[in-house]
Amino acid sequence: MSSVLYLLIIVAFGLSVWAQFKVKGTFNKWSESPAFSGMTGAEVARRILDANGLHDVPVEPVPGKLTDHYDPVARAVRLSESVYYSNSIAAVSVAAHECGHALQHRDAYGFLVLRHKMFPVVNFASGVAPLLLLAGFLFQALNLLALGILFFSAAVAFQVVTLPVEFNASNRAKDILVRQGFIRNTEERGVSKVLNAAAFTYVAATLVAVMQLLYYISIFFGQSDE
Repeated sequence: MSSVLYLLIIVAFGLSVWAQFKVKGTFNKWSESPAFSGMTGAEVARRILDANGLHDVPVEPVPGKLTDHYDPVARAVRLSESVYYSNSIAAVSVAAHECGHALQHRDAYGFLVLRHKMFPVVNFASGVAPLLLLAGFLFQALNLLALGILFFSAAVAFQVVTLPVEFNASNRAKDILVRQGFIRNTEERGVSKVLNAAAFTYVAATLVAVMQLLYYISIFFGQSDE
């Protein structure tokens, strides 16, 4: 059973690597196609936030590529320079997605609230779990292995909860971009390509984590039967 799971983990890792290449390739492709509105990612984000009463949420540039995120603590939308200053379909898609998270925060979207509450625990668990698992394997200590699995499970649960948060933000982004006229109907395909590629990276990462968890559990029961 463990060997089958190990193979599945390798396959999941392969999908994760492919997903990273896919999202970069898709972003680069649609970065070459300007949206008909001519507005930059920063301008689109500002318009979306203001139209939804979030005048106090700043839109800030950050260095790097695909480093875009919404900071719930500072309540700020942060866009990479390739999104902030660009008027491409890729840029407005990503900008709208991050604004989708700001709208989730405003609406107290259930999965986002849960994710925020889980974060402090998961942050600790993610750091401790590898040490406990390693100690459990080295010393064949079932109690340490079980505790490591428990902490690792918290990290996996966090990734699972992240999925609906990301998909919901993307759905909000697509709806807003069309409804507020930032893109033409003919540009929806490009928006979907960009956002779907980004979403798949989360799916692949979650799949890897779930496979790893199942592998650790199989080892635990294998050792307990000896």
